[in-house]
Parts: sequence; structure tokens; C-alpha cells
Amino acid sequence: MSGDLAIDLGTANTIVWARHRGIVLREPTVVAVDARTSKVIAAGLGAYEAVRAATQPAVLERPLSGGAVTDFVMTSRMLRLLFERLGVGRFSRSRVLISVPSGVTNVERSALRDAAKQAGAGRVYLIEEPMAAAIGANMPVEDPVGSMIVDIGGGNTDVAVISLGGVVVSRAIRVGGFDLDHAIQDWVRDAFGIAIGDRTAEELKIALGRVFPTTNPTRAEVTGRDLETGLASTITIDSDQVRSALDRQAAAIAGCVVDTLSDCPPELAQDVMSGGILLVGGGALLGGLDELIASITQVKVHVADNPLDAVITGAGAAIDAEWDLGAVFSSD
Repeated sequence: MSGDLAIDLGTANTIVWARHRGIVLREPTVVAVDARTSKVIAAGLGAYEAVRAATQPAVLERPLSGGAVTDFVMTSRMLRLLFERLGVGRFSRSRVLISVPSGVTNVERSALRDAAKQAGAGRVYLIEEPMAAAIGANMPVEDPVGSMIVDIGGGNTDVAVISLGGVVVSRAIRVGGFDLDHAIQDWVRDAFGIAIGDRTAEELKIALGRVFPTTNPTRAEVTGRDLETGLASTITIDSDQVRSALDRQAAAIAGCVVDTLSDCPPELAQDVMSGGILLVGGGALLGGLDELIASITQVKVHVADNPLDAVITGAGAAIDAEWDLGAVFSSD
């Protein structure tokens, strides 16, 4: 494959869009590392397969945290392996547009650009995730009105008000889906003395996660390891308990929205009050989060039709439209 690519390089998942072809790859942002040599041996779903195969001692690592590169070598190698799977050569002339959280530093942006170029990208451009998501959700980003978008990813939450084709004001916090999972793990451990894994916590979040009060709580059984006996133990948890586990993280996300509204120019704030707030990202699917934010801000809150793909759809639209990327987005 040759040609331009858009990449939503998230803390949890990486999605790649090829120009005029749409989404061509969707993989976890994870690598398998040889425990003896520290060499990256597989990426994405292949990383899980490498660890399960156990032909060599390997451990799973996530090269990004909070939407930012935490390990340059791992990130570059992961992208290289994914590019190879797509047929992108090491000396490709492909232009690559990568989405980044609005809160990442210039150093973190440079690290991401360098990792992509090391992996084989020709020219690397960056688009802020809120702008990409707004484009992907068909918000009126070019109009002289203020539109607010809240992007809740695996490692961070990005809140922005967009008008006239640019981000007017934005705030970001490093709280996302992984933090919700960890909060559930911590709560189950503290309340029941039972340890549960990442996947079990995520399943509980999906099944019972609700951060706004309800009169009909739901329940589910969960099995983990009793920390005293070391044996498997099964307990019953309800959605009210999960809500209490997620209170702090949900409040932080809602607080970021409130702070962004407070920073917004009065005219644009009025536009947001009239037009509402749009939620995107995997965290947008957390039950009751829209109601919680609406109750605190007194602004209508909507969840995008396809919140998981809003960012890559917007970045892909820029690639498909063959925009002058250098004139629109920051480049290397």
C-alpha cells in the first residue's frame, strides 16, 4: 500500500485510515517485548498472540500513556510493524496525519513525529484530536459559532470549543477509560479483598458502569482472586457500587467541561449553551455520563452516533479531501 494515511494513535487502540479506502487497520496499542532482550517482537493483536504462544518469554507493554509517547523505541517499532502489515515501506513517501491530544507538550509532539518518521513515514502532520473528532462528527467547525466537543479516550479527556476552523479554547486531563477500569479494580480490592484483572474491570464498566443515579440498579457476578487465601472467589456487585467507584473520575471529567466553559468567550459560551455539548471517544459510552455533565452544566449533552470512530473519521476526511496538510496542520 502506498499513499497518504491518517492515524488515530490512542493510548488504548490504534486506527489507520488509508486515503479513499477508509479504515484499513484497528489494533490495540500494545507491543510484546522479549523479556530477555527488551526487543519488540510483535504489535497490536499479534502482541497478545506472541505472549500466549510462549515460544519465548515475552511481556506486554503499552508505549503510550495519556495519549503521549512514553517509550520512543517501542512506539516507533510498533508503528513499523503496523506499517509493514499495510505494505508501507521503510522509505515510503507517504504523508501521515496523526491525531494528538490538545494537552500534549511540544516535546511529546516531537517525539511522536520522530517515532513515525523512524517507522517509515515520509512527512508527518499532527491534528488535534478535538478538531479531528469535530470534523468526523459533522460539527460546523468552519462556522462563526462555538461548538463544544468532549473526547474521552483510553488515557485522557480532551475538551475544546471550536469556531471558524480552529480551537478557541481547550483543556485536557489525563483521565480516561483506563483510569475508570483501575478505579473499579481498586474499589473491588478495598471493599472485598479481591483482585480482578484489567479485562474483568472493563467488562464490569461496560455491564454496570453508570455515573448518574438510577432507581433500578443492575447486578452482576464477578470472579477474582481472594487476597487472603489466594483462591478464586465470586462476589455480586451492583451498578450503585460501581458508580461510587467511578465518582472521582467522572467528577474530574465533568469538572474539565465546566472549566473549559468558564474559559470560553461569552459569545461562544452562549453558542454552546444553545447548541449543546457532543461526547465522543470510548468513554462517551459510559452510562449516565451525558446526564451527569448536563446536570452540572445545565447544557444539553449528546453522544455522537459513532463515538469510537469520530477522530479517525475526521482525520481521514482531511486525507480524502487532499487538503494542503502543511497549510492546515502542524508538520515536521
